[in-house]
Amino acid sequence: MSEVSRRNFGRTVLSGLGASVMSPALQTPGGRRPNLVFLCSDQHSGLVLGPNGHAVVKTPHLDRLAAMGVNFRNAYCGSPVCVPSRAGFMTGMFPSDVGSYCNSTPFDGRVPTWGQRLSQAGYYCHAAGKLDLQEGLDYGFHEDHTDHEHSRGPDITSLFRAPLCYRRDERRQADGEWRERRHTDVATMEHALAFLRDEAPKQTKPWALYTGLTLPHSQFVALPQYRAMYPPERMPLPDIPPDYLERRHLVFQGLANFKLLSLPVPEARVRRARAAYYGMVTELDGMVGQLLDQLDRIGQLQNTVFVYTADHGEMLGEHGLWLKNNLLEGAARVPLLIAGPGMPRGRTIETPVTHADGIATLLDLAGLPAVRELRGHSLAPLANGRTGSHPGYAYAESHSEGNSTGSFLIRRGDWKYLYFSWDEPLLFNLKDDPGEKDNLAGKPEHAAVQKELHGILTSLVDPDEVTRRAFAEQERRLALLVQKTTPQDFYKMLERRLGPGQAGALTTKYYKGARI
Repeated sequence: MSEVSRRNFGRTVLSGLGASVMSPALQTPGGRRPNLVFLCSDQHSGLVLGPNGHAVVKTPHLDRLAAMGVNFRNAYCGSPVCVPSRAGFMTGMFPSDVGSYCNSTPFDGRVPTWGQRLSQAGYYCHAAGKLDLQEGLDYGFHEDHTDHEHSRGPDITSLFRAPLCYRRDERRQADGEWRERRHTDVATMEHALAFLRDEAPKQTKPWALYTGLTLPHSQFVALPQYRAMYPPERMPLPDIPPDYLERRHLVFQGLANFKLLSLPVPEARVRRARAAYYGMVTELDGMVGQLLDQLDRIGQLQNTVFVYTADHGEMLGEHGLWLKNNLLEGAARVPLLIAGPGMPRGRTIETPVTHADGIATLLDLAGLPAVRELRGHSLAPLANGRTGSHPGYAYAESHSEGNSTGSFLIRRGDWKYLYFSWDEPLLFNLKDDPGEKDNLAGKPEHAAVQKELHGILTSLVDPDEVTRRAFAEQERRLALLVQKTTPQDFYKMLERRLGPGQAGALTTKYYKGARI
């Protein structure tokens, strides 16, 4: 994408939006454009999914959804952390296109969301649950029980990347427990189900429902009933060869240091964390079933496009890493299931795709023409056995906390290329090496593949320039925060995450002469 001014970019996109309104619409068996349910969970790895062959986790309702439609097995998020990922899948752009790099840079509304595009095309758009965009802006949805958490409380640690600090509160999340509690997603589901039960049947025009859940995000706390389903002592451990941590890429070494994970987590905690995470995934799966059943009860299951995905994945101890913030498979791969009018039943697509493709797809299925400025391509032709305009590869990027430099991903076929600004790249053949342990970058026999994938990357973005922009935006946000915050409040913001030593050092750095 060439550099254009924000004003001209917005004008171009809105021009495309106007053209979209003129489009003839796809018709459902009921004679009107399809409805849409878009369900996004939080931190659900695409590897931990029944339809994708996971050996342990049970997801009967997601299995059911996959049987109703299409499973895009090799789907990737735009960025493996909440805020930039959501900026990407709400707009169909790369996160860096819209200035969202980390959990301190929420999307600011500079381009239309798919909610605005559908609203302009005659849809009623409703949202419940986690959106995580800039609070107070109109994104085209009637917002009911929504949340923009990082707009109110940014992850300030994402602003300290050069040099990296470390978070003392991350290591404790590599554990699991069981207790009775009402998860916050229960309330979100009540609002979503109420819309389907009470409001959707009254609509005289097609409607779209976005539901944002937070399961299975850490901390890993599952209901007691799942302990019997996933006994901790029987949970498999991560596959980490004896010599792997010694040769782990320096960017991932830095990320492990940032999360206080350089020292391996005790085996009992690893098993508990995995067991509880699987329990949370199965609890989430039940909520998918609730939405499908409610659509069936109101007679709209056959007239509704249902999209399920997650904002990013979870490492679960693989590579000695936990949570997200990297472009390895556990964190960057996400579920992507699409069922409904225009999609075949029971098909699995192996072609690598990305969240931006998902948005182009739902606009296509809603009857809108392709919007030239979107980074993605409709997956409907691919799902129906045609190539269409899809290029056959996926892109992702990472600039969030714990990353010492910008990271970029290109996945094409079995090959996966990771580029790090100013550092050594990684190249994997996922068919031969699904665990991403054998780096083939720099080997003469694979030079042509590496050159091809790097060429794809540089045709999409200037990666080092994107990295510079990310650092510059984070530095700008930090300067504004320092300007409007007292030294005492700044210290308090940092102390919980970083501990007193780092908090004190950083406060005295940014507030000369301050006494803490």
